[in-house]
Amino acid sequence: MKIVADENLAFTDYFFSSFGEIQHRAGRLLTAEDVHDAQALIVRSVTKVNAELIQDSQLQFVGSATIGTDHLDTVALDRQNIIWRNAPGCNAQAVAEYVITALYQLDNTVLDQGKSFSLGIVGLGNVGRRLASMAQQMGWTVMGYDPFVQLDGIQNVSFEQLIQHSHAISIHVPLTTSGAYPTQHLFNHDVFAHMPPDSILINSARGSVVEEAALIADLKRTQRKVVLDVFEHEPEISEELLDLVTLVTPHIAGYSLEGKARGTQMVYEAFCKVFGFEATKRFETQLPQGDAYFTENTLTEALKAHLHQIYDIQRDDQNLRACLKAGRVDQQAFDRLRKEYPLRREWAAHGGPVA
Repeated sequence: MKIVADENLAFTDYFFSSFGEIQHRAGRLLTAEDVHDAQALIVRSVTKVNAELIQDSQLQFVGSATIGTDHLDTVALDRQNIIWRNAPGCNAQAVAEYVITALYQLDNTVLDQGKSFSLGIVGLGNVGRRLASMAQQMGWTVMGYDPFVQLDGIQNVSFEQLIQHSHAISIHVPLTTSGAYPTQHLFNHDVFAHMPPDSILINSARGSVVEEAALIADLKRTQRKVVLDVFEHEPEISEELLDLVTLVTPHIAGYSLEGKARGTQMVYEAFCKVFGFEATKRFETQLPQGDAYFTENTLTEALKAHLHQIYDIQRDDQNLRACLKAGRVDQQAFDRLRKEYPLRREWAAHGGPVA
């Protein structure tokens, strides 16, 4: 069996080498020629798995080690009877920890504010639920908006209420362009006009959920604090946008070692089910022991003492800004940041809590 895999996936050799030949490729540069004689393709979100890529191929299975599926042309895959699977929730813990780290970077008093700090979460799927649980452990007030989900223990509110009454808003929705609740450009000129200028916005979901032109106009007007891990025209990122945004990272919110390994394992388990193999391997057996940081009496004390050691988010910001060239981020430099990213550990690896 021939398996083509994105070269940036974690533990592909561990999980798949016993099944046949693995060819590692740059995910953004995959071509139909690369996959035409492969039986399985394993990707991340940078690979557009469309009709052009899979046409006349021998593919039987496509697995994406990501929570989203907007990069998969599922209609084209179904038409060719290619079974496809993704990895929902694989990096939810990492993204939730990213959001809390970003908030602490913007305001180092946020861990002490308790109920007086209100976090609004747009989208209550795997990541949103996890973040809500973590935020409650921080003692914060949590508001959530999701037309399809109501969570116990938080304030389930309308979108309008959330954007008007949250001190910080974190986005965790898939990118959709149709249906009753499309999310493309959910945050647009009208929404920004109704957001208090001192409210924080964090987008670690999909870039096009936030209309970039509207965001730039809002930032020029309000100078609000904004954290972006994803960008509408990614990897095309302008110097104008970077100059206005408070904190930027190169689409790595979910890039924990555990998150990436969990995503590969979920694809492995789906692969085994499709091809009739027994799934016996676990990613935990491949992970090194983490340093014990959560030894203080309380969670907030441990985070204030060690959060910078666990994840230096400011370093990611500086590294992305250093990729600017002739007024925009260099695409090759952007991809290199992600390829060579030093995977951080989730809090549990250091003795911390899991949502």
